[in-house]
Amino acid sequence: MADIKNSRILIIATNGFEQKELEVPRDKLREAGAKVDVASPDGKAIMGWDEKDWGSEAEVDLKIADARSGDYHALVIPGGVLNPDKLRVDEDAMRVVKSFLAEGKIVAAVCHGPWLLVQADALKGRHATSYKSIRKDVENAGAHWVDEEVVVDNGIITSRNPGDLDAFTSKIIEEIGEGRHQRQAAE
Repeated sequence: MADIKNSRILIIATNGFEQKELEVPRDKLREAGAKVDVASPDGKAIMGWDEKDWGSEAEVDLKIADARSGDYHALVIPGGVLNPDKLRVDEDAMRVVKSFLAEGKIVAAVCHGPWLLVQADALKGRHATSYKSIRKDVENAGAHWVDEEVVVDNGIITSRNPGDLDAFTSKIIEEIGEGRHQRQAAE
């Protein structure tokens, strides 16, 4: 078990992340006492997407290539369309996602973020949710898709959209309290 006040959380993102889906979990997790690092492909600040237009910059702490799952308790993957579409073909981002999954650590993805879980072959036989436009992608990856604000399946947390961020963040805190998950690879 880990206390949120003693936990470290990694958020991976790139330009085009949905503004609220990075900022709300980052800020709420920090308010709860966690140390939260944001990583981008080049280690430089990234620009958000705020509903219908470019939003504001988010400061970044490190390059995704330099992130090590062993340093963290959980991984958070914000959505937006551009962000996960770019990251799911980024070798370093996928290495990080797969290492968190293999180590039984909490992996939380919101909106289009589950595309990285699809790419990692992590959803077969699991319950998950996502933004409705990628429902078929999630189902085709073998998941049982459900229309709920937050879904947890053995430490893999998924949510649908920015309206679910309070439940999403609360579930991350709860799952960190439960500790590492002994999960088998997706079926």
